[in-house]
Amino acid sequence: RALRRALEPPAVRLLREFVGVPQGVKFVVDLRAELLALAKDDAAARALSEDLRPLLGAWFDVGFLDLVRIDWKAPAALLEKLVAYEAVHAIRSWRDLKNRLDSDRRCFAFFHPRMPDEPLIFVEVALVEGMAGNVQRLLDARAETHDPKRADTAIFYSISNCQEGLAGISFGNFLIKRVANQLARDLPNIKDFATLSPIPGLRAHIDGLLASEGDRILTAGEIASLGPVTDQARGAAAVRALLDRSLWWEVPAIDKALRPILTRLAARYLTASDDKGRAFDRVAHFHLGNGAVVERLNWLADTSANGLRQSYAMMVNYRYKLADVDANHEAYAAGKVVASREVRAQAKG
Repeated sequence: RALRRALEPPAVRLLREFVGVPQGVKFVVDLRAELLALAKDDAAARALSEDLRPLLGAWFDVGFLDLVRIDWKAPAALLEKLVAYEAVHAIRSWRDLKNRLDSDRRCFAFFHPRMPDEPLIFVEVALVEGMAGNVQRLLDARAETHDPKRADTAIFYSISNCQEGLAGISFGNFLIKRVANQLARDLPNIKDFATLSPIPGLRAHIDGLLASEGDRILTAGEIASLGPVTDQARGAAAVRALLDRSLWWEVPAIDKALRPILTRLAARYLTASDDKGRAFDRVAHFHLGNGAVVERLNWLADTSANGLRQSYAMMVNYRYKLADVDANHEAYAAGKVVASREVRAQAKG
């Protein structure tokens, strides 16, 4: 320890003293956020931001953090921060926010004792019956509120990091497990825990395959099924033409032709890994590393502009079976993507 302190850069040694100063921890977090913004073009800023990372990692060890449930009665200033920090599904109004904090919903955040007014990361949860497969229905503020005691599944549908200065310091894996255990204690009727997650790299992956591999990515049956839908192109060119059509997902014949093709490609994308054993999709990597399973693909699960832009409207459920989390984590660390039988079958086509 003495050697480590002796080798510590003078700037970090000085900033370490800020832990005992009012607002000092927040100052250091904000300072690192500014350094990260400059890091690309400034070697000194990049070096200091890296030097600060171990210090902040020690300050924000998960053992020091408080798990807090946030509801509609929380201070307005905190609710405004939820709106500002939401990174997955934008909160569009106070009505939208109130719906996300209703009795059949839960919102939990990690706080640091030295930053009591600033959430570090928060997760939004829906208490539902069965596995949710459509985010528009899940977030519909006009839908009636359900009795949480009748729910059997907790759906984690949004996780947002709040402090840019803490980039590279992971809280999400601890947050999900802590919240799952908390819900299991509070609501013993909840037996299943899963996410409804975006697949942010999927559209780019599919577009790349269509451009580089052409008809080789399609089966003979898939090519034949495209014939009745378009007579202007065939094979991969037909898929490209259909996906380029406005509101293609609202045309039943196009939906029927594209669904098996895109579902198979999505299943292959999510169950494959790179030469280091990591999932190609960053959200998949996060959840698989936490011990989740690729449980189910959901067709037309997010038809918002963002959902179409990211993944042609597909989403995925990652299931957290608490008894298997550690074993699944070890399997993924060894290079194996753990997926349900259904998803494996879809990947084979």
